[in-house]
Amino acid sequence: MKSDFREKLEKHLVLVDIGHEADQLGLECYVIGGFVRDYLLYGQPKNDFDIVVVGSGIALAKKMKERLGDDCSLAVYKNFGTAALKFRDQEFEFVGARKESYRRDSRKPTVEDGTLEDDQNRRDFTINALAVSLNRQSLGQLLDPFDGLNDLRRKVIRTPLEPKATFSDDPLRIMRAIRFACQHKLDIDPDTFSAMVDMKDRLEIVSQERITEELNKIILSKQPSYGFKLLFACGILGVIFPQMERLQGIKVKNGKRHKDNFYHTLQVLDNTSAVSDNLWLRWAAILHDIAKPATQRFHPKAGWTFHGHEDLGSKWVPGIFKKLKLPLNEKMLYVKKLVKLHLRPIALVKEEVTDSAVRRLLYEAGDDIDDLMMLCKADITSKNHNKVKEYLSNFKKVERKLQEVEEKDQVRNFQYPVTGKDIMTLYNLPPGQLIGKAKELVKEAILDGEIPNEKVAAMDLIARFMHENGIQSDT
Repeated sequence: MKSDFREKLEKHLVLVDIGHEADQLGLECYVIGGFVRDYLLYGQPKNDFDIVVVGSGIALAKKMKERLGDDCSLAVYKNFGTAALKFRDQEFEFVGARKESYRRDSRKPTVEDGTLEDDQNRRDFTINALAVSLNRQSLGQLLDPFDGLNDLRRKVIRTPLEPKATFSDDPLRIMRAIRFACQHKLDIDPDTFSAMVDMKDRLEIVSQERITEELNKIILSKQPSYGFKLLFACGILGVIFPQMERLQGIKVKNGKRHKDNFYHTLQVLDNTSAVSDNLWLRWAAILHDIAKPATQRFHPKAGWTFHGHEDLGSKWVPGIFKKLKLPLNEKMLYVKKLVKLHLRPIALVKEEVTDSAVRRLLYEAGDDIDDLMMLCKADITSKNHNKVKEYLSNFKKVERKLQEVEEKDQVRNFQYPVTGKDIMTLYNLPPGQLIGKAKELVKEAILDGEIPNEKVAAMDLIARFMHENGIQSDT
């Protein structure tokens, strides 16, 4: 693993300029954390940089603003002693080196000026405490007081100081440890993991918003199942998301058993993640079987059943989103819809696919039909490869049928071919239940294939309905 940064920094002119301005101000200056870590891991760091200054980070940021001119923007946060500078597609956060102390009841530290060593001591993990000098005399020198370079080589996450103290000071670091492990495919040092288990109850002082922010980053990783397995193994999942923890386990009765719905859900989540980076589709994968424990029943002949888990799970979605401080808007409604409908395409696979069934699925799924089909394919987790192949083949037939019916009947995002106003005008009627019944009759007839999705056919059907109710049109 290459650790000589001088050549890399010399090619990064803005970092060289930052070092030059720091020299002019007589300040020590370092790039620390993610830039160093990601360069060592991947050779391709991201375009955001944490700059630590022994002295005033704001003063150095202002000098860089003068140097770069109108090509950059600067935001100064005096209360926090930080400044954020944006230059083209790059972001630089400047902060003065500091040391921190914490109260037991808060993760907000008391901060005072410090040395680089103080600043490295306050970092969450050894791999994030790596610093590289930007000053000319020591340009590219790696400062690694906690052997973080070796931890990167071993692919291990470890705290720089005693792990219980690290997690007690800021319990959110427990979630961050799992997130970094998941994002970068790292193991967690045994002593660090043991401290995470012991200190998990400290998460109660962390806001739900911050916990969910880390959880979403785990979900958006390439293999989110790894993060959830870590959350489960150290007991955190039961603290932050007990409904999901309850999916785990297998019951056996009369020699009949069901699959472990927790590990099935994780496989569905990974399958979904392999084809989509849509966070809310991934949440639908997480929640699609969430109500199975509550609907689990044993039948002597059928074995274990979970009838209605899709409907109950859909009803649970708003409450889960509210508890986790996830948005209660169209994103929640999208997840709620996919959870409710996730068995519908599978049912179409098992029986002859009728136009009526396909129309109703298109009507209910609307523009989310493609995402629903992705979720349903991801839900096939059988170890029987022939069975999986058969299901996927049948899904292709369903998709072709969906396309054919949509092109013919146009029922996705269904629009009534006649409006309530049309009916009221034609029959000189006020708004009321009769108008609603007439529109519902048209919708059902179209979805059942009894009439085409056209105005003339709809008006003929309404005319018969009105005649049966003793109402004639004014024309």
